[in-house]
Parts: sequence; structure tokens; C-alpha cells
Amino acid sequence: MRIKGMLALAAAIALAAVLAGCGGTADSAASPSEENGTQSTQAAEGASSVDQSQGIDYLALVNKLNPLPEGWEDALETVHMTNSVGDDVEVEKKAYDAYLELKADLEKEGVYVDLDSARRSVADQQRIMDEFTEEYGADYAKKTVATPGYSEHHTGLALDLYLIIDGKDVVENEDMMEYPEVWTKIHAKLADHGFILRYLDGDEHITGYGYEPWHIRYIDDPAIAKEITDEGITFEEYKAGKVYPEVSYDYGDSKLYTKEELEEAAIQVKCEFAKFAGCELHNLRYAGDECNTKENIDWMNSLDEGTNYTQVVELLTDFHSPVTEDEPSAWNLDTEYTDYQWWLARTDDGGWQLLTNGY
Repeated sequence: MRIKGMLALAAAIALAAVLAGCGGTADSAASPSEENGTQSTQAAEGASSVDQSQGIDYLALVNKLNPLPEGWEDALETVHMTNSVGDDVEVEKKAYDAYLELKADLEKEGVYVDLDSARRSVADQQRIMDEFTEEYGADYAKKTVATPGYSEHHTGLALDLYLIIDGKDVVENEDMMEYPEVWTKIHAKLADHGFILRYLDGDEHITGYGYEPWHIRYIDDPAIAKEITDEGITFEEYKAGKVYPEVSYDYGDSKLYTKEELEEAAIQVKCEFAKFAGCELHNLRYAGDECNTKENIDWMNSLDEGTNYTQVVELLTDFHSPVTEDEPSAWNLDTEYTDYQWWLARTDDGGWQLLTNGY
């Protein structure tokens, strides 16, 4: 997930949240149903660690539920490179060698890329969190910055690419989205060099991040990378050894919002749902235009003081809790939860913000 210029782009964070990975965690502290089991964002006990004599595990999973393994930063071997816009980028050594091979392979087909970012230390992530907290408050920082220790960029194996089109650098997310045919060519070459596309379109409820065509992950083994790619599964599903069911969607016939607007709200919900450890999302639907009342708008504004929200949506989900105790969960085991509520709001000129969820 690209983080360059985040402070300067804070005013546009709502758009970036949709294009670049859901913008962090939502604040459910004000949910009217905390007694029904809000989810913990803490990782499971017994987090993995790194044997420095053996190097790093290229199949390590780092996401919103799984922190960077203990000792990783001490065992990591990195190199530095300078990209075409003059920025220094730090990358894990083998991942960089593989990137150079990928880059050369792409150039044979007239596709040109460069590295926007790669490794970001836990200390750097904490610094960003501290800056956002000081500038915008703790609540805003929690919503927009990944928790230090839980970013895949800490591994040095997550690479963010940018495009070079007709000799010009294309680095902004919204601009890069204008070249789907180029990304298709790039993605077709990833597995050959031990990379996978990390955040797939539509799988935000599993990965915790929106579709990012530029975010690739090095896993060292081309055979495994090809297996993941050919099966169209997420890295989370590969690691868990199971494929999650398809989610059904019903956005109704709204007179207030377009389907695209409701889909943007749904992405925020799905990114937060990814923190419901071991739960399977089955259904997501719009509750209807009748939720957009003055009373509910006032409620949203009370949850986020100082913001002038003017529209609100309620989305409902059905999901199943973990079947066994192997996966830590605050939910009752092997239970289907229905009509679980998610409330989002937006200002006249902003994007959807997830403000509370529960029964």
C-alpha cells in the first residue's frame, strides 16, 4: 500500500481509501451493540518468530491479524535502489533480484515499470502513526494508518510498482487505474518470477485491503506463486488451506445512491470484516434509502465530532463464525449471524467513512 505524501493528501483520504486499500481500521467504539461481541484486532497468541540463522520465511503472512514475526527485521537482508523520480527504495535482497528479472521480462513486451516503495520499518510506520495522531487526532489516525507491526511492507517482500507510459512516470493511484490493459500484462508475468498479486478485486473481506494492481508480493517459489495465481485465490486462503465461499450482494433499487456509490461503501465494510478472525462472509446488502434520516445523520455526526456528515447508509451482512476453537474469536462457535449492521456516512465532498457496526 502506497504511503508517500500521506500527510499532504489527508484531505483526499476518502478517495485514497477506496483506491488504495480501505484506509485502515474503522472505529466501532460507539457501536450500540458492544455486548454482542465486537472483534479484537489483536493477533492470535503464539505469533511466529524468525530463526536468524535460517533467514526469513518467504511464505510468512503479515496482515491485519498477523504481525511481523519476531526477529524479522534483524534477519532481513536488504538493498537500496533509486527509482526514476529520485526516491530511495529499500527492498529485500532476493525480492529485488527477482524484480529486476520481472522488469526486464516486461520490457521485452514494451511495458515499463519502476519501484515506488517496498520496505517500511515498524519504526517508520510508528512515526507516521504519531504524525497523524498529532496532526489529526488518535481516532483519525487509527482509521487511516495501518497499525505498526501489521503492515506487509515491513517484510521488505511487498513491492509497489508504478508505470512509465510514453516515457512519463505515472505514480498516482487514480492515474495508474487508467491502464488496466497494462496491469493485465504485468500480472501475467508475476508468477514466473516468484511474485503474486496481493490484493485481489472483490476479496477485501479476506485480505483487508481494496484492489491494488500495483501491490505485488514476493514468495520466492514460482511454482507456489503459479498455483496461487492459477487458482485465483488470496494469499490468506493459500495459507489457511481453504477457499472462502463467494459472497452474494444486493444493492437494491436506491433512489439516493448509485450502485457504484454503494459498492464503495461495501469495500469499507469488507476491509473491516477481514479482522473478524475465522469468520466467513456470506451476504452483504443495502438496508434501503429509509436509513438516510436526519436522526441517523445526527447520530453519525455525534460519533465523529467536528464532521458535517450529510448522508448515511446502513449495510447488512450475514456471516458464519469459526467452526472450531483453533481460530480465536469473540463470536459463538459455528453460528450464522444475520442482519449484522454497518453504518457509514459521508460529507458533501467526501467519501464514505465507516463509523460503527454491531446489532
